[in-house]
Amino acid sequence: MSIPDGLWYSKDHEWARLEDDHAVIGITEFAQGELGDIIFVEFPKVGQKFSGGDTFGTVEAVKTVADLFMPLDGEIIEVNNALDEEPDRVNSDPYGAGWLVKVKLSVPGGTGDLLDAAGYKELIG
Repeated sequence: MSIPDGLWYSKDHEWARLEDDHAVIGITEFAQGELGDIIFVEFPKVGQKFSGGDTFGTVEAVKTVADLFMPLDGEIIEVNNALDEEPDRVNSDPYGAGWLVKVKLSVPGGTGDLLDAAGYKELIG
């Protein structure tokens, strides 16, 4: 299972890649594996603001529907509209083409209580 270094991970199985004043957010390989085949992603609207821990959307899989939790405080500046047509990108490339949203961070560079790769590996065992 892939847990790339250089990303930050939430205990709810979202990841964040910090890029200047914003972050790219997705779900981890572990999460997509637990969910199964992703068939739909519900996104927030661009401009919506969230605090870390807030629900910002849902992922629908063949087995279940799961809430998405924002790992950091910020404002949605982009959603991955490619997932409307190809939601299975979340399964095939969760850390690349399967990203979910981009967020302008309220605190650029801040990682709050997120885990590094080693901490996330320990969390999921």
